[in-house]
Amino acid sequence: MYSKDLIKGTLQPIILKLLEENKRMYGYEITQKVKTLSKGKIEITEGALYPTLHKLEAEGILQTETEYIGKRVRKYYSLTKSGNTLVSERVKELNEFLLTMKLILNPKTTN
Repeated sequence: MYSKDLIKGTLQPIILKLLEENKRMYGYEITQKVKTLSKGKIEITEGALYPTLHKLEAEGILQTETEYIGKRVRKYYSLTKSGNTLVSERVKELNEFLLTMKLILNPKTTN
């Protein structure tokens, strides 16, 4: 499992990409999808996920829908139009960052 600090820096692009691919998801569903896709190496806590979701919603990148399932309320998140345009930008930025980190951490293998 990776450190919380590493995960925190990559959480926005992860969420945006998942929502782009799945159209809409609720919080727990996001955490489980990340855990599955990462083969258990990335576990997103509620304490990291929900502040990020709320920030993206406040910025107009995400929108929410509330559904009642029995007595439970489930809040679904999906991308807004501006969120859809932002996904590729954030994923590209993360990929470029990872390449830069590789240059710094493994300079001999990148020549």
